[in-house]
Amino acid sequence: MLLAAVSGVAQAYTVTLDSDAPQTIYLQVGVGSFTADYCGGTTYPPTHATPACGPAYGGGTPGNNTTINTVSVTLATGSVGNGTAQAMTTNSTAANSFLDGYAFCTVPSQLYIGGFFRTAGATTAAATVTATVPAALINTTGNSIPFSQIRWTTSGNGDSGAEPFTAGTFVNGGVQTVGSMVSNSWNESCWTFSYSNTVVPAAGTYTGAVLYTMSAP
Repeated sequence: MLLAAVSGVAQAYTVTLDSDAPQTIYLQVGVGSFTADYCGGTTYPPTHATPACGPAYGGGTPGNNTTINTVSVTLATGSVGNGTAQAMTTNSTAANSFLDGYAFCTVPSQLYIGGFFRTAGATTAAATVTATVPAALINTTGNSIPFSQIRWTTSGNGDSGAEPFTAGTFVNGGVQTVGSMVSNSWNESCWTFSYSNTVVPAAGTYTGAVLYTMSAP
């Protein structure tokens, strides 16, 4: 299946940011990119406070990463359809948060999802994150597996309380909300996927792409 935070004390997975213009959104599912500033900083928001960089300057700039990470599982012939859920793993290497560099997720068992919604201060409505899901995973001969066979839990190293990106099960075709961000906040979670394994499909490799979209008011 294709599916397109500093060492030490664990940091919160929802962090309030100072308001700033222009309004900016950033969403990362799996691998993401930040461009280092002239002081070498790659975390966000700016953290340097030196004369060379200026007070509160030196943070990295989020970029557009076109990588499509996968989450997958291989079933042995004797276990197909036996009702025992199978853990899925990702090829993403994104374990650390771009907020502060903290190792928030555990790869390959978890997939990082996070980002921020920053405004000039007037906007109070939340940005939403949705998943556009195909009806089924398909193999090369046209056989299918319902997408609802795939579900996920949500957590993160050292966190507690409610997650900004909730646990769930994929719909069989359609758009579903998977998280939200209030204005001027950084949010991140680690998803652990599993395959329910309650159907007996024909042999083959089944794939399907999920598109994640962040929309802000």
